[in-house]
Amino acid sequence: MSSATKRRKFILKLAKALLAFGAPSHRIESQLTAAATILGVEAEFVHLPNIIIISLRNTDDGATRTHFVRATGRVALTSLHKVHLIYRDVLHDGMSADDGIDALRQLLWSPPIYPLHLRCIFAFICASIICVLSFGGSIFDMWISGICAGALQYLGLHAANKSSLYGNVYEISVTIVVAFVARGLSTIKGSIFCYNAISSAGVVLILPGFTILISALELMSKNVFCGSVRVVYAIIYTLFLGFGLTIGSDFYFLVDRRARHAYYRSTSSELTYTHGHFISSNSSATAIRISGVLGQTNVLSEGEAHLVKGCYRDPTWGWLRQPLPGWTMFFLVPLYSLCSSLANLQNWKSIQLPVMVFFSCTAYAANRATSIVLPGRTDIVSAAGAFAIGSLGNIYSRVVRGTAFTSMVTGVLFLVPSGIAQGGGVTQAYQTSSERYSNGFALALRMISVAAGVTVGLFVSQVVVYYFGTRKNAAHFAF
Repeated sequence: MSSATKRRKFILKLAKALLAFGAPSHRIESQLTAAATILGVEAEFVHLPNIIIISLRNTDDGATRTHFVRATGRVALTSLHKVHLIYRDVLHDGMSADDGIDALRQLLWSPPIYPLHLRCIFAFICASIICVLSFGGSIFDMWISGICAGALQYLGLHAANKSSLYGNVYEISVTIVVAFVARGLSTIKGSIFCYNAISSAGVVLILPGFTILISALELMSKNVFCGSVRVVYAIIYTLFLGFGLTIGSDFYFLVDRRARHAYYRSTSSELTYTHGHFISSNSSATAIRISGVLGQTNVLSEGEAHLVKGCYRDPTWGWLRQPLPGWTMFFLVPLYSLCSSLANLQNWKSIQLPVMVFFSCTAYAANRATSIVLPGRTDIVSAAGAFAIGSLGNIYSRVVRGTAFTSMVTGVLFLVPSGIAQGGGVTQAYQTSSERYSNGFALALRMISVAAGVTVGLFVSQVVVYYFGTRKNAAHFAF
């Protein structure tokens, strides 16, 4: 096999590895173009969702062959880091193309570094922490949401992969079950469990926040086709999740009619009617006199006065039924970042793991500080956290020669549920059947707003870091 043929095969194998291990899709074309240019291979690339069309030209006989490289997979941080190291070694003559092909083939054939039961445990811990950290859950809520997330992870990695028929309805089925369980537990007397906290944290791991973020990055990189396809898919996917949550909640009300009547009585607004003459009080000099009947809504009831992120918390309750105090964030945020990195298949022996945890904690701190100064502005808050982690990740890549993308993934994934939680959680949008579809779009728009802020922060941080110094020879392997 000639040297030119080996280089062309390396390009094909590199494209498959990038797709299989969840590389940033808006950077794949630039990665492959840089590799082809440095290796002296005449090639053209067209990237579509889950597929790359590669046109390779043989300089010996002038023939052109078109290859379709297709792969689907999740983010695997350790494998993706190894792919980047192989890519960098081959481009800098530290490894031959033949050795690079063998190394990439071995990565593609190797199983996940953690077994199924460990990945379910990681999902349990992540959902439990995010329940009390972002959705106002208590100690009781965190156990239920963790169990739901663990079962969800098992079905997604085991049952959905084995059966393509079940894989088509996997998301809707698990959201129905989670909402049914959460609604049933929330109707227990004494308000021991919170429906909003359990259902939001139980399904937060399958929210398409990362998909919307990737689509926003693609649109900002002028890749209109892929970005538009992913945005539409994420919006429809969000509507399916909202539909599943509503079906699960309403199905429990169908089974337990007393709970349904109690729920609608608690959510109905009360009107107070007053007869007589009234004078409007405003800043104008002219007073307006009104006669008749005045209807006034009791805006804030006694129960609503004790709501914490959609959950009723009586001040007289014990600490087991209250939200965790603020000082617990100092160990919950690092623990969540650690388990999230391990859930995305990061090797626990890697030196990059503490770097990921530190970057994620810094991004959350910047996000939290900005939310105190600018409450309600999820886009600006997300942009601040993304700018912090983007600056750290790109400086780490430039100074320490680390991998920017893999070191930033955990922190970026943390920003998406945090931004959604600041908007009221996932399931507060599905309280009444008359508003379920409009609120489903509201949740999708909220995620798009968060993703837009994260995108701007990441791009601005990269421009600031790479504006100074020498130019990179290879393409940026970052967000």
